Amino acid sequence: MTTAIHRLVDRCRAADHPAVVARLRSGWAVLGERQVFAGYCLLLPDPVVPHLNALANDARATFLDDMGRLGDALIAATGAIRINYAMFGNAEPALHAHLFPRFADEPASTRGRQPWAFDWNAAPPFSEAAHGAILGRLRAALPRETTPLT
Repeated sequence: MTTAIHRLVDRCRAADHPAVVARLRSGWAVLGERQVFAGYCLLLPDPVVPHLNALANDARATFLDDMGRLGDALIAATGAIRINYAMFGNAEPALHAHLFPRFADEPASTRGRQPWAFDWNAAPPFSEAAHGAILGRLRAALPRETTPLT
């Protein structure tokens, strides 16, 4: 089965995706297609697997560690007060993690809402012009030990 996650990983491998943050040990960090929160990222495993439990223990630990490290980088790059993490895989049945930076200055009316409650169509699409600075800060904030496992 080919999913949007498979296609996105193929683009990352081909250096054909402008929103790539970095190649990590477990896969790819990319900025989200819609920036519902400034700095919203995804972690995509490479190779793609159906879900977290399909990974062997070491690979699973590496994916989860990379997710935490990407969260650390998001906090450093955006000034977020926390990161919301989500993994579902129902609509796209391939492992991927969503990382949403959350900010102290969010309006009270939306501060407690989960990301899927927002109007994603109204969120700005990723563009290098609008999001290049945050992309650069994220790249700079990631730990240097991002060599993929073999």
